[in-house]
Amino acid sequence: MSAAVDQLRAQGVPVKDEDVARLSPLGHAHINFLGRYAITASAPTQGLRDLGQIPDLPDEADRDWA
Repeated sequence: MSAAVDQLRAQGVPVKDEDVARLSPLGHAHINFLGRYAITASAPTQGLRDLGQIPDLPDEADRDWA
């Protein structure tokens, strides 16, 4: 997730530190909270994929969810 945030910031997308502090993969239903996990960390052989085209974001005043 940090690589995605870094890429967004490099593209000029405003990403607030307080929003990043709340990012977590634990909000997804596919995670089993009762079991054991075997996680092997490895870097992709061809690097991380590009996030793709980022749409223009509305101005702060135009957002109704702010």
